[in-house]
Amino acid sequence: MLTIERLSKSFDGIAAISDVTLEFPTGSLTAVIGPNGAGKTTLFNLISGAFKADAGRVMLDGIDLVGLARAEIVRCGIARAFQVASIFPSFTVEETLNAAVQAHRGRAAVLDRRFPLAECCERAHEVMDMLGLAKEADTLSARLSHGDQKLLDVALALVLQPRVLLLDEPTAGMGPDERWQMIERVYRLWEREKMTVVFIEHDMDIVFKIANSIRVLCYGRVLAEGTPDQIRGNADVIAAYLGTEDGANP
Repeated sequence: MLTIERLSKSFDGIAAISDVTLEFPTGSLTAVIGPNGAGKTTLFNLISGAFKADAGRVMLDGIDLVGLARAEIVRCGIARAFQVASIFPSFTVEETLNAAVQAHRGRAAVLDRRFPLAECCERAHEVMDMLGLAKEADTLSARLSHGDQKLLDVALALVLQPRVLLLDEPTAGMGPDERWQMIERVYRLWEREKMTVVFIEHDMDIVFKIANSIRVLCYGRVLAEGTPDQIRGNADVIAAYLGTEDGANP
């Protein structure tokens, strides 16, 4: 289980995350939502080690991750895909994933080999097949569509075989069809791998369709948490974020 205990982080005296306590049960699919500036990405940065917390703990199955290097946090089982895809533009899809697997397995010294290690190729191809990227294996990452670049970023996290996968706005910048294709792949991935998936998303149709549970942040604090039905009917969430059906706040 991923557990956040009284987590806080400030920047120049302004609280971005304030005394946040949350639990993400093993194998759950959870959406984190809230208005812009609510602290959603900061929360992910704290979990993944990009930022160090001012106070509080991030626990994964009883291990406190606060203060660990980002590489150590990955080895503990947490991987992340970003809102803006982080890829290697001069590598093909297959080369990118092979390199990620080799580096993760402590084989960075062989990254310049013409023929990558067989076990790394096997994992890279498994993930490409899982996310529908096999047809793009020989395509340079820079030449992929925006949607496929986002999928490749998810694949880079997935080849690390995480227990917890953090997805920061996986559908950002996509058209309607691409958004639903992406989220369907994420859902199938979650069903297949049974890992804990936590995702930030602004499209409420997507959130209410696939999330098991929802956590709502507002001004760096937990405003509400519950099932999609509970959040949809929560008066505080409606006032702060969702609005009413006619687009107005009550």
